[in-house]
Amino acid sequence: MNAFGVLDRYVLRSVLVGVGMVVFVLLSLGGLFLLIGQQDDIGIGRYTALAALQFVVLNLPQQAWELLPISALIGALIGLGNLARGSELIVMRTSGLSVWRIARPVALAGLLLALAGVLIGEVIGPPLEQYARQQKAFAKFNDVSVAGSGDAWVRDGNLLVNVERQTGESQFGGMMLYEIGDDGRLIAMGRAVSARASDEGSWSLEQYAETRFDTDKVSSVRAARRVLESNVTAEFLGIAASSPAQLPSRALWKMVRHLEANGLDTRESRFALWSRIARTLAPIFAVLLALPFVFGSLRASGAGAKVALGLILGIAFFLLQRMLESGAVVFNGNPALFAWLPTLLMGAAALLLIRRTR
Repeated sequence: MNAFGVLDRYVLRSVLVGVGMVVFVLLSLGGLFLLIGQQDDIGIGRYTALAALQFVVLNLPQQAWELLPISALIGALIGLGNLARGSELIVMRTSGLSVWRIARPVALAGLLLALAGVLIGEVIGPPLEQYARQQKAFAKFNDVSVAGSGDAWVRDGNLLVNVERQTGESQFGGMMLYEIGDDGRLIAMGRAVSARASDEGSWSLEQYAETRFDTDKVSSVRAARRVLESNVTAEFLGIAASSPAQLPSRALWKMVRHLEANGLDTRESRFALWSRIARTLAPIFAVLLALPFVFGSLRASGAGAKVALGLILGIAFFLLQRMLESGAVVFNGNPALFAWLPTLLMGAAALLLIRRTR
């Protein structure tokens, strides 16, 4: 049993080292592309090249979490492939170890990666990314400030706008409006349960309630919908407010409950919640999926072939997830089923291929 324990640690270390190398390479490329994408913003306001570099660095943990499933797959292919090329896996098999027995330390490596994903994706990544977005907003725009976790305050002439968390590409969970007179007096205060930006530059405010403060009376108005003409765009607000894909699970759960309490559509937020949980567990199945390939035709292949295979499978996983995300919203599908399907398919493929490996 001692020898088996040593082999477990050896296989575990090989997989984790391979994944670590891939994470470093992918983060280097991702950071470079993100920095290139900031070039158009450099020079606007006080947003300098140094600020852009800080923005990139603060976004790296979130990128690491997003790339973890594909990093786990490619890294496991490389780590286990090195063992296969050195005939070490064959020696383990001839020593009496089954493929399922070898899969045990591989699955343990996947579990450790999933736990690291929880730490990065739930604790480290979201607040750092939110802070980066806030600092970018402060640097680019003079009339924006951010309060709390995800709320954004913007001034548009005599109108102060406060938006809650972003729930879609052009939709926000709520909006508060404060109309200020030329003398600095509060003229009106309104609130919409949800707000959606249109392509024409206006906002559609749903379930809108407003209170106006006149010199001699206070009046209230309620409307199912109000159209607001404003220079504030969804892209502008998106710099300071978080979209569902960037929120930790706890914040997403609160968002779902908030939307349910107000009778609003929760499909997109529910999909983001379940997708986040499924993606966090995906590295377990990703590393297991690599195992049957290194026993097969890729056993004597170089690292390039393994990286190519990992990229193909990872891109397929990514595209399937994006297709299902659209399907969950457009076709009114079950958010949990659509979110879990890519990870479940990966897990089923891994277990089936391991079972058929000789």
